[in-house]
Amino acid sequence: MATRDDLRNVAIVAHVDHGKTTLVDALLWQSGAFRAHQDVAERVLDSMDLEREKGITILAKNTAVRHGGVKVNIVDTPGHADFGGEVERGLTMVDGVLLLVDASEGPLPQTRFVLRKALEARLPVVLVVNKVDRPDARIAEVVDEVYELFIDLGADERQIEFPIVYCDARAGRASRRAEEPGTDLAPLFEALLATVPAPVHDPGHPLQALVTNLDASPYVGRLALCRVRHGTIRRGQTVAWCRAGGSVERVKVTELYVTEALERVAAAEAGPGEIIALAGLAEVTIGETLADPDDPRPLPVLRVDEPSLSVTVGVNTSPLAGRDGTKLTARLLKARLDAELVGNVSLRVLPTDRPDTWEVQGRGELQLAVLVELMRREGFELTVGKPRVLTRLVDGRVHEPVERVSVDVPEDYIGVVTQLFALRKGRLEHMVNHGTGWVRMEQVVPARGLIGVRTEFLTETRGTGQLHHVFERFEPWHGELRTRPTGALVADRSGPTTFYALLNLQERGSLFVGPAEDVYEGMIVGENARGEDMDVNPTRERKVTNMRSSTAEELVRLVPPRQLSLEQALEFITGDECVEVTPARVRLRKAVLDQAERSRRASQAKRARLAEGAGRA
Repeated sequence: MATRDDLRNVAIVAHVDHGKTTLVDALLWQSGAFRAHQDVAERVLDSMDLEREKGITILAKNTAVRHGGVKVNIVDTPGHADFGGEVERGLTMVDGVLLLVDASEGPLPQTRFVLRKALEARLPVVLVVNKVDRPDARIAEVVDEVYELFIDLGADERQIEFPIVYCDARAGRASRRAEEPGTDLAPLFEALLATVPAPVHDPGHPLQALVTNLDASPYVGRLALCRVRHGTIRRGQTVAWCRAGGSVERVKVTELYVTEALERVAAAEAGPGEIIALAGLAEVTIGETLADPDDPRPLPVLRVDEPSLSVTVGVNTSPLAGRDGTKLTARLLKARLDAELVGNVSLRVLPTDRPDTWEVQGRGELQLAVLVELMRREGFELTVGKPRVLTRLVDGRVHEPVERVSVDVPEDYIGVVTQLFALRKGRLEHMVNHGTGWVRMEQVVPARGLIGVRTEFLTETRGTGQLHHVFERFEPWHGELRTRPTGALVADRSGPTTFYALLNLQERGSLFVGPAEDVYEGMIVGENARGEDMDVNPTRERKVTNMRSSTAEELVRLVPPRQLSLEQALEFITGDECVEVTPARVRLRKAVLDQAERSRRASQAKRARLAEGAGRA
C-alpha cells in the first residue's frame, strides 16, 4: 500500500458552540488563504442565512489549507445532535479528527456522540481544549473528563494515547502546554500532521470514489462531493456509476473541482485521498460509488442512524390560506420534500392516509423546524402537526427512544429543574458541583418528555440555564406523560380581533394575537391559565351608546401578545393541535376547526376511555 504524504484529511467535531467554525477561520487566516486587509465575515463557513441567524452550523462543509507543503482538507461539521447525519457523512471522508472541547464546559452530550462515531471508525483523535482564555476555565479537570469519556466509550490503548493542544481559537493561538499561551497555531498544525495519517491507497487498484455529499451549481447543475479511495479520476473521463439499486451505468465526468481555501478550483485530474466535486451525474445520490468502467467495484452503501422523531406536514387548509405564500399545492409540497431527501440522508418521507399530508421523520425538533423554516422562506404555506417519537417493537414490547440530557444551572435552581424532569420520567444519573456556583446534572429522559421542555426550562431558570441532549438508546415504554399543564383559548368565529375583546380575554391567560388581526374558528389565540380548552370570542365589539360612563376616561393597557417562533410553536401544541406556517405568519390552530365536531369527538373519546376502564375492572 502506498501513501500520499502531501495530503491530510481531517474533520473538526465538537459540541455546539465550542468553537469549531471559529477555529477554521483562524486556520484559514494563518495559512495565507486571505489577503492581509481582506474583508472576511466572521465564521466564514456558516454561509446559510439560517446558520448566521441561529449561530450554529447546519450543513457540513469542507475547505483546504496548506502548511509546510502539505495540503490539509478540513471538514467542518455541525455541533447540534439533530444534524448528526452530517457528522456521520463527514467522518467517511477523513482519516482523523480534531475533537474540540470547551475549557470550561467540558465534554457535553454531542461530544459523546461524535467521539463514539470517530472511535467506531477507528479514526485517530487530536484533542483541542479551546477557549483556554475564559476566566472560569478548568483545563486539568476537563482533560480528565475527556479521558473518562474515552474509557466509558470503550477506547483501546492506542486510541486513548492522543495528543493535547491548548487553544484560543478567537485569538489564533495554540500551545502544547497548558501554562504557556502560545503565539500562533503552528503547534496545532504540527500535532495534526504527526497524528492524522496520510491517505493510503493501492497503486494497482482500479478507480473507486464514494459520493458523501451533494451540492448544486447554477452553471453545471448537481455536484457530487467524493473522496477518491483508489485510482485517479480525470475531467472528461468515462466512469462507472454504481447506483444504490445495484445497477451500473457509464457516465462522463463533465467538470472536476478540488478545494483550495474557500474556492472550488477546476482541475484536470485528482488522485487518491483527494476530496473532489464533479459534475455530469444529474441524478446521483449520497452513498453511491464511481468506479473504473472496465472493473466496477462498488463500495459499501453509506448508512446513518435511524430517525427518532416525526411530524406530519401538509398543505395549508385554514380559511386564511393563500394570503402570504405562492406555493400552496400538494404537488409542489411533495416535490420539495423529495428534493430534500436527495441531499439529507437522515430524513425519511412517508405517505399518510390523506393525499395532501406526509409524515416526515428526522433526528429531532430542530432539524425538522429548520426544514419547515427553509420551506416557508421559499414561499410555501404548510400545516405542521405535533412532533411524535418513533417507537419500535422489541420482543413484543413497545420501546421508545430516551435521550441523555446535560443541564448546567445555578445552584439556586436545582430543585425546580429536578422537579421539571421528574414529571417527565427523567432519571438523575450524575450531578457535579464545580464550586463556582453552577451545577451540572446528567439525566436520562424519554425523548417525548423533552418535546416542549426547553421553553419551560428557560422560564424556570430565568434564562440562565443551559440544556443539551443527544440520543442514548431505546427503552421500554415509560407510560403516559402530561407535559403541558395549561389549555388553549380557541376562537369560536372568524373576523378581526378587537381591543375590547382582548382586554377581557387577557385575564384568562397570555395572548398570541394583538388587536386588528384576522382570526378564524378553531384558531388558538392564547394560552389558558387553567388545564382545559376554552372557546372565546376575540372579535366582540364594545356596544356604543350616547350615555357617558364615569369610567370611560380610565387608561387601560393591553399586554403585548407573545410572539412564538416556529420552534416554540411546535413545542407548545398538543396532539389535537397543529401549526399553520406561512412566509409571514406562524399561527396555532386546532386540527379540527369546527367547534361542534371537536366537542363530538371529545365526547366519543371520553366514552371510549370509560368503557376501557370498566372493561379492566
